[in-house]
Amino acid sequence: MVKIYTRKGDDGTTSLWYGGRVAKTDVRTEAYGSVDEANSALGVARAICKREGREELHETILTLQRNLFVAGAELATAPQAAERLEGGVSRITEEMVEAAEAEIDRYMSQVELPPNFVIPGGTELSAALDVARAVIRRAERRIVELRDTDGLASDTVLRYLNRASDLAFALARAADEDDPEIFGGREAS
Repeated sequence: MVKIYTRKGDDGTTSLWYGGRVAKTDVRTEAYGSVDEANSALGVARAICKREGREELHETILTLQRNLFVAGAELATAPQAAERLEGGVSRITEEMVEAAEAEIDRYMSQVELPPNFVIPGGTELSAALDVARAVIRRAERRIVELRDTDGLASDTVLRYLNRASDLAFALARAADEDDPEIFGGREAS
């Protein structure tokens, strides 16, 4: 049996890729931890896709999840070890950003965007994707904080997370009901 506990984190620290330890509350840990949480939220949406037979959405979400693992690896690496990162494996590339943009455009071309904010919950799948979108946005905010305090190996990871939340939005709209509930603002009251 492989033991998954090491007891090294019992002191409140965690290991970084390619060496070093930081507090579990460190801004870097918060950044890659939020990406991990977003990945798990996307996993819920992907499981719903599987149950509902939504193969195209399933595959797009799986690609997004794989890319978030790459982002997590990059964020879990101290700046002084950044030269060890490998594009597409442990570092987000411009090509990954461009591919996400193409997917956003592809999905948005399939839907008619309502004139106001969509209230999440039109379908189980769209609601799960909207939760994932919100978690990705939080991860993006954590990455901005990391950039401003400890630095990033590259700003490409930040651009990718920005596109990832847009892609989650596009996927949610593609999975939503045809006439979703919208926030009407003043007109609704």
